[in-house]
Amino acid sequence: MSDTDVERDGDPGAEPVMALRVLASGSGGNCSALILREGRRRRVCLIDLGLSPRMTEGLLGSMGLGLSDVEHVLLTHFDHDHFRPIWARRLPGSARCWVHAAHEPAARAAGISAGALGTIDDRPVGVGPAAVRAVRVAHDEAGVAAFRIEHAGSSVGYVTDVGRPTEALAGHVRGVDLLAVESNYCPRLQAASARPEFLKRRIMGGAGHLSNQQSAELVRRASPRADVVLLHLSRQCNRPDLALAEHSANGRRVTVSSQHRPTPWVPVAPGRAGRDGEALSSPPPVGARAAPGLF
Repeated sequence: MSDTDVERDGDPGAEPVMALRVLASGSGGNCSALILREGRRRRVCLIDLGLSPRMTEGLLGSMGLGLSDVEHVLLTHFDHDHFRPIWARRLPGSARCWVHAAHEPAARAAGISAGALGTIDDRPVGVGPAAVRAVRVAHDEAGVAAFRIEHAGSSVGYVTDVGRPTEALAGHVRGVDLLAVESNYCPRLQAASARPEFLKRRIMGGAGHLSNQQSAELVRRASPRADVVLLHLSRQCNRPDLALAEHSANGRRVTVSSQHRPTPWVPVAPGRAGRDGEALSSPPPVGARAAPGLF
């Protein structure tokens, strides 16, 4: 099985129409690859550009892709770990960057040309074959965009660097097939860390990041159909086992991302659901079953 094949979850009747792979996630840089199937064609969209172009190109190359395959980029916000300024000069010529409408001034200040820039708000916008909506959520001063991506009867929610699990945010991503959501810190480890108090207050004060418990609460409210992918775990103040423990009762398959290695591909098929609420706390073995023809 090649690295661009996608695993199947046990429903032989539902072909994946999207697939998500988190290339890296954490304070050292964030970038995910989303592939959308359109007939025999694969359309490549990146979510955030927090890795260097060289590293991103290398990770894409290991999957049989290149920067020239990237048609669209969704940017959650412009913190350095989500967008590196060098990308303003290294974007593929045909790629379009999409930001929340409130972030357009920041995008222009970062050097993204007007011709490469598109804006999204809470009304559906066509991004390639997908319809994408974005809401702005509290995060520091400028806020962050949370995305809902719908394509061919399937849906993905992407939520990171948000201050609190509000009902409005849960409603925005409610019922998606796959929810990628940050699970940044364990409150106990955060409180015991050597971080300065102002940083602890920023992270935990409602405009910073979600704790493991807040992340699990958002998942319960949003009720994704099948999969959860945990993003942006703190290296100092969290551990994968602690994040998984909070999500184990939610009855979804949970994949934990890493700063240092990509996740497996997580396939998204229309209306896919967990089997009788069975809790799936880890992804299936790599190479479980390939989805023929997706890539």
